[in-house]
Formats: sequence, C-alpha cells, structure tokens
Amino acid sequence: MIQVAGRPVSPDSVMDFGRIERLIIQQMHDSAEWFSYFSINELRFEVNMRKTIMESANEMNTSQVTFTIFEEARCNPAYWTLTNTGGFLLRPDVEPSDAILDIYGNSSLYAFECATAIIIIYYQAILKSIGQSQFNAFFQNIYLYSWHTDPDLELQILYSDQFLPGDVVYFNNPDFHPDTPWYRGENAVVLSDGTFFGHGFGIMTAEEMIEFLNSQRFPGSVQPAYLDTLITRISPTTLQKLLSLQSGRNVYKQLKGVIHHNLCSISSIQYQFYLNIY
Repeated sequence: MIQVAGRPVSPDSVMDFGRIERLIIQQMHDSAEWFSYFSINELRFEVNMRKTIMESANEMNTSQVTFTIFEEARCNPAYWTLTNTGGFLLRPDVEPSDAILDIYGNSSLYAFECATAIIIIYYQAILKSIGQSQFNAFFQNIYLYSWHTDPDLELQILYSDQFLPGDVVYFNNPDFHPDTPWYRGENAVVLSDGTFFGHGFGIMTAEEMIEFLNSQRFPGSVQPAYLDTLITRISPTTLQKLLSLQSGRNVYKQLKGVIHHNLCSISSIQYQFYLNIY
C-alpha cells in the first residue's frame, strides 16, 4: 500500500513514471507493507533510487571486478588506501565521487567480497541520484569494509517474505564447507525481472543461487541453503535527507565504529550483531 500526503496512491495515478518505475510502484502497491510519503517527490526519489540500485548492480555484473576474501582484497591506490584488514579507505586528496566511479571504470584493479559490493552499489546509486557535487558534500570519509557505512548512509533491516526490486536479500548457507567459508551465504540485489545479482555469482534465479550454495556444503550436511526473509534497504531517513540535500558537510559527523570481523559474505543483521556486542 502506498500513501502520499495521507492519501492512498494507485499505480494508475502515476502514469508519468517509466516502465521499471511503474513495475516497482505496482509491487509496492500490492505489498502488505505500508509505504508512506509526505510528497510525490519523495515517492519518486525512492523509486528512482531502487532503479539506480538495480542499474549499479547490473553494471557491476558486467564489470571486471572480482570476488575475493579480505586478505586478498585489491583496489586502485590512486583513489584508495588498502588497509591491513582488507578495507578501502578513501584518499584525502581525491573526490569521493571519482573514487566510487573508478571502481566501475577501472574495475580490473578491484577485488572484494559480497557485503562490500552491496555498499559500493549503494554509493554509486546515490551518486547517480544526487550528482557529484552533493555526493562529495555528503560522503567525504568513505571507508569500504563489509557492511560499514558513512553516518549519512543508514540502512534499514527488516524481515518479510515480500521483497521489492532494489531490495537486498540474503541467501543463507548455514552448513557451508569449512574449506570455503565465503560460501556461508550471498548478499544479492533483487532485480526487476525476479532474478538476483550477487557479487561473485552473477545474475541468477533464486533456485540457481540455492543450488550452487548447496554444492558448497560440508559432507553429511542436512541443512540446505535457503533464501532468508532478511531484507536490507537504504533507510527512509537517509532517503529524506538525500532528497532535501541536508548535507553534514559543515557540521561535525561522528564516524561510526568499524568491526573488522574478517568473515566474508555475512548478512547485514550479522554485522549489526557484531556492532552491538563490541
């Protein structure tokens, strides 16, 4: 269900949207979840963000970035400092937008795991949505490591068996083989045709994702891989802030703590758990 300024909105009332946008709106309308906005511009901004998230996922799929563990992570030293934990720290002498775009433009120089890939996709989608100038104002201290984000990029984590294009879901493989712990799961972007993009996997159906993860279980395993009900999104608060361009550029931003867990392919809720206990 969609509500704008206190009134329900039907897909027929937003015909000025494109095909992909209308598909997203139709699924939002049909969902049991309640989507409420102060204005049609807020709705338009979120729908466009979902579209750009899918575009960024598709661009990563066709790029030459590779999947690897934190110990073997790689980045372009012209834009990033590779930390000893496998994170990418933005160099102070480069623009944040240029550094994010370089991941796609010089993709063969980069290797990272799938949670980091999702955050990169989010940053590029935001960059496409608000432009380079505003992006550089918001995100001056980017550090890419697992699910870590800038304070101006908050995530929403929820559980539902209904997901939308542009959502991030998690394929869980609890009985992963100890020799290949990076197959403990896969973070994947939901695409508009019902397939999923997961870094290191490519674009697959849910059945194909699960089939591959099942092939990576330890001998004698009785717990098959499955698509979890966990959903991760850019939070509504972040979307509102980005839409209104309320940048924290001229005010002090307290940077978030980082948990260097050294575990590839963990879910957003697992990272949140680590943040809460450490």
